Amino acid sequence: MRYDDSSPAPESRDSISPDRRWYARRSTLAVAVAVLAPTVLAGWVLTHALTGTDGQRPGPAPHPASHAAAADAKSSASPGAKAGAGASASASASGPAAAPAPAKGPLTGKTVVIDPGHNTGNFQHTDEIDRQVDIGTNRKECDTTGTTTNSGYMEAEFSMDVSRRLRTILEGRGLKVVLTHEAGTARPWGPCIDERARIGNEARADAVVSVHADGVSAGNRGYHVILPAKVKAGGADTAAIVGPSRQLGERIGSNFSRATGSAPANYLGSGTGLVVRDDLGGLNLSTRPKVFIECGNMRDSKDAAQLTSPEWRQKAAQGIADGIVGFLGG
Repeated sequence: MRYDDSSPAPESRDSISPDRRWYARRSTLAVAVAVLAPTVLAGWVLTHALTGTDGQRPGPAPHPASHAAAADAKSSASPGAKAGAGASASASASGPAAAPAPAKGPLTGKTVVIDPGHNTGNFQHTDEIDRQVDIGTNRKECDTTGTTTNSGYMEAEFSMDVSRRLRTILEGRGLKVVLTHEAGTARPWGPCIDERARIGNEARADAVVSVHADGVSAGNRGYHVILPAKVKAGGADTAAIVGPSRQLGERIGSNFSRATGSAPANYLGSGTGLVVRDDLGGLNLSTRPKVFIECGNMRDSKDAAQLTSPEWRQKAAQGIADGIVGFLGG
């Protein structure tokens, strides 16, 4: 073999003594060191990994911050907090929580009866509606056909439309609303005026309003509210309702005028928009505060233009509703 120029020339194998020369021992030592070095190095690395740079054995590895915070929150939560968290999770799983019940107000538990004047079927049932009924002061027809505009729009159509609009508004204010009858039901005519009064009485209504439109000669315009007179005869006794009925009527009249822009009738009531009568069975037989409202004159072209307008009828319903709500303290 060839050696590097810097190495001394080797002696022959036979000349090496048993105790070996120094360079032979150096070669053996180098081999031993070469074998042991990787082992020592691995031990040193392992020692530092286990003890840390300061030579002390570390404690358990900490949780990441988010895990530690979660553990602290869980361990420190009170039983009530845990229960609340569970309820919240349950609510999230089943959808949004139900809205709280509306707070009780002055209208809670109150009932209003709306009486749409006449019935579109009365024209085909004249024999039935001509039957006489007792109204306390005398006897009168069960019902009438009601009037129409010159173009044929029926008072019964008008009164039903306004009554339905009125019901929607009042129900939106939390009131219970009962109609004495409704178009499209099994009732082809009526009901009779005594039955209309009885419906309001049996409902123990806090207010009853009968919706109408008048049918007098052209040139007579405006609305009026009919109030019950003090009557005590036969089955009629209005003493208890005269006062509150006037309050109801005054509220409705002023609000109706404001909402629709209509003026009080120019042909009766002396410009007050209020008229007292003792010949209407629907008032005589009522034991609950009750009024009629004649919203305009269907035979006058200017009033008829309003009465046939859906937009105006909505205003009429709003005005009546505002009067009722004001009367009931809402």
